[in-house]
Amino acid sequence: MNDSYKFEVICKNLVIDYFNNNVEKTDNKKINIKDVYVVWMCKTLKNSKALLSTTVSDGMYYEITYNGEKDEIYFDAYKKWENVVIPKEKFNDVVESE
Repeated sequence: MNDSYKFEVICKNLVIDYFNNNVEKTDNKKINIKDVYVVWMCKTLKNSKALLSTTVSDGMYYEITYNGEKDEIYFDAYKKWENVVIPKEKFNDVVESE
């Protein structure tokens, strides 16, 4: 897949399909392409990867990887469980103890 725009559109549509097929029916919510955004995207050699999210505040994010060798796409859906701040002193202690 040489076209980054095409990969982005494919990724957004995969997220839309996943969300719309898995959302709670009682939420009465469906998303479209305007509700999906790319957080990060990269192309290296034959491979591409994108991290995406939606405007829905459900803590979900999506990782989509294109394997150019096998011409396959891998789709991962994640739920953010925590966001913990680690003070500088704490991570400096970890590095210095090695």
